[in-house]
Amino acid sequence: MAVVVGYVPTKEGAAALRRAASEAVVRGTPLVVLDSARSDGEDQAPDAHAQLEALAEQDVSYEVRTVAPGQDATDELLRIAEDESADLLVIGLRRRSPVGKLILGANAQRILLDAACPVLAVKPSE
Repeated sequence: MAVVVGYVPTKEGAAALRRAASEAVVRGTPLVVLDSARSDGEDQAPDAHAQLEALAEQDVSYEVRTVAPGQDATDELLRIAEDESADLLVIGLRRRSPVGKLILGANAQRILLDAACPVLAVKPSE
């Protein structure tokens, strides 16, 4: 059992990471962070580790995994959640315009529809 979070180095990703860490503490489970590789293939794990170090005072047990270039991050996130028998999957969402609210991003929609566990979608605070 674990809390799994999809992390990208954005304010949405940071909000998802903070909330996932809090949920892991409340549930008493480890946190598994899936850190997306940058489009140029450079690993973003140092950024994820820096974010997690800021949460160290919460005593979160965590592991960071990265998405290999060419691998589908959504598929990998769903696979990890299933492999870990996740209690919760956390993703970040962007704020959208009134018209944009009619359309949910394709990746977020796939996660919401295909995840075998509850999904928590968070937005960054303004």
